Amino acid sequence: MNTDKTYAEKIASEYAPKETRKVVALKKLDSRAKRPANIFAYTFGIVMSLVLGVGMCLSMKVIGNGSTALTVLGVIVGVIGIVGMSVNYPVYKRILENSKKKYSADIISLARQIAEE
Repeated sequence: MNTDKTYAEKIASEYAPKETRKVVALKKLDSRAKRPANIFAYTFGIVMSLVLGVGMCLSMKVIGNGSTALTVLGVIVGVIGIVGMSVNYPVYKRILENSKKKYSADIISLARQIAEE
């Protein structure tokens, strides 16, 4: 076994121009289609869970001066956080559906090209 030849081929392959394979392009298109929905879902979910936490802290008198008005405000803020977390998944699905429609023609044509090879 000629290790020098193997090593030389490995080094040469690192510097040779890379061909973009169709499968890699398909994966990139798929991730590009899903990225906006994922970013929204994570961001909105984190923000709404923090809103719920602030509402809980206000209603349990952990933060604030412990007045009844802040307790009521805490309940209202907590309910807003719960509602926000509840609508997160349906909004995510709608954004994902719209994004898939946008990229569907490119993904389908590339997938057919790969299947025909």
